[in-house]
Amino acid sequence: MPILNSIVSWLMKQRIHQIELFIKYPHEVQQDWFNKLIESARSTEWGQSFDYKSIRTVEDFKNRVPIQNYESLSPFIQRLMKGEQNILWPSDIKWFAKSSGTTAGKSKFIPVSQEAMEECHFKGGKDLLAIYCHNNPETLMFSGKGLALGGSHQLNIEGNDSFHGDISAILLQNLPFWAQWIRTPDLSIALMDKWEEKIEKMVKATLSENVTNISGVPTWTLVLARRILEVTGKKNLMEVWPNLELFVHGAVSFTPYRDQFRQLIPSDSFNYLETYNASEGFFGIQDRLRSDEMLLMLDYGVFYEFMPLTEYGKEDPLTIQLDEVELNKNYALVISTNAGLWRYVIGDTIKFTNKEPYRIKITGRTKLFINAFGEEVIIENSDNAIRIACEKTGALVRDYTVAPVYFSSGENGAHEWMIEFEKAPLSLEYFTDVLDTALKSLNSDYEAKRYKDMALRFPIVQHVPQGTFYNWLKYKGKLGGQHKVPRLCNDRLFMEEINEVLRQMKVS
Repeated sequence: MPILNSIVSWLMKQRIHQIELFIKYPHEVQQDWFNKLIESARSTEWGQSFDYKSIRTVEDFKNRVPIQNYESLSPFIQRLMKGEQNILWPSDIKWFAKSSGTTAGKSKFIPVSQEAMEECHFKGGKDLLAIYCHNNPETLMFSGKGLALGGSHQLNIEGNDSFHGDISAILLQNLPFWAQWIRTPDLSIALMDKWEEKIEKMVKATLSENVTNISGVPTWTLVLARRILEVTGKKNLMEVWPNLELFVHGAVSFTPYRDQFRQLIPSDSFNYLETYNASEGFFGIQDRLRSDEMLLMLDYGVFYEFMPLTEYGKEDPLTIQLDEVELNKNYALVISTNAGLWRYVIGDTIKFTNKEPYRIKITGRTKLFINAFGEEVIIENSDNAIRIACEKTGALVRDYTVAPVYFSSGENGAHEWMIEFEKAPLSLEYFTDVLDTALKSLNSDYEAKRYKDMALRFPIVQHVPQGTFYNWLKYKGKLGGQHKVPRLCNDRLFMEEINEVLRQMKVS
C-alpha cells in the first residue's frame, strides 16, 4: 500500500499544471468552453430551435436563448427519460440525478451525460485529490480507503434502460475500476435505499477497514459516526480509525457542524475540504486548507453566467460574465453544461471573495430565505448567527430551521427558530438574545426591522428533542443521500409539518 500511495499521489499532482492554466487564463478558458458547447449542440433539437449554427458570441447566445428553470426544461427532460435522444445534448443520456435541492416540492430529474460524468463530476473528484496531495505532500490517504456515503438509484419506470437516483449513487456506480479499489463499503451496501438498514451494514463493513478519509453530507456523516461510536464504545473516530486524516463535505454549510466534528475527531492535524458538487455539475473545490473559500473550476464543460439578485424573478433578467463580477455581491448561478442544461438557474446563490483567482462562497438558495417583513435574511446570515451564539454560550446545534410568524392579534411578526441541540445552552433566553444580536450585526435589514420591535419582535426559539429532524425526514421519505433540512423558509409549511411530527412523538 505505501507504493500505491506514492503512485496515486504522483498521478494526482500531474493535474496541478492544468489547474494553474485556467487560473492564469480564466476568461479564455471559459470562452473556449462556450464555443465547444455551442458547437457540440448545433444539431440537437434545442440547438436547431435556437439556431446555434449562427451564434458567434456570448451576446448572441444571451439574446437568443431565454433564462431557463426546471419547469421550462422539464418537458424536454421527460422525453429524454422516455428514451428519446439528441434533444438537449447530442450524446445518449441514460442517467438522471434525482434532486429536490431540499425536502421541498416534487423531485427534479437532472440529465447526466457521459461527458458530464467524465469531464465534470469525475474530473472534479480527481482534482480534489490532486489539490489535496499538492497541499499535503506527506499524505498517506491512499494507504487506506475512503468511506463514501452515497444515495441509491433505480431503473426508470419507463423501462428503457435508463436510471435515476442521487448524484452520489450515480457517480459511485460509474466510478472507474481503480477508484473502486480505494473506497469502502462495497457497492451492494453503498447503494442500498433502506437508509436505517444501510447504516447498520456500513458500520459492520467499515470497522475493520483502514479508513483514511470520509466524504459525504455532514448531517448523515454525523448519523453514521454516532452509530459507529455506539457499536464500538470508542470515544471518538480517531480511536476507531487512527489514520483518518480528511473529511470531504458539501451540500450544506459546514458552519453549524464544525464544533460537532471537532468532538468526533479531536485532532489538530485533521483536514476538512469543502466541495461544490451538485446534481447539475461540479463547480468548486476548497483549494486552501485553512480557508472557507472555494476555487471556481472553469474547465469542466460548464459555461457560467451570474445574475444579480436584483434581477432574479424578472421576465428578462440581466446576467453578467466572469470578467464583470464584483466582490462580496450575491449572484444567482446560471449555467450551460455538457449535459444540455442551457442558461439554467441552478437555485444557489454565491458571492465572489477573490478574483485572482476566482474564489467563491455559497451564500444560500434563491428560494430559501426569509423576507416576510423586508428583512432579506439568507442562509449565510443564519448559519453565522448560530455559530456566534454557540461560541458565546457553549452550545452545539445539531440542526435547525426558521420560519416567519405573521402579524396577528395586534402582535408584530417574528422569526420562529426550531433548534435541535447536540448540547443545549444553560439559558435558552441568553442563547436567543445572542442569536438576535448576532443577526442584527450580520444583516442591516434585519436590524432595521428589529428596531424597537417595530416590525419584528424578539425571536421565538423552540428547543426540540433530539431526533426531531431525523423523524421528520423519515416521515417525508427523505432519509440519507443528498436530503437535508431547509434552513430558511418564507412560509410556515415545514414548521407545521415538524410540529405535527413532534405531536406524534409525544403520543408514541
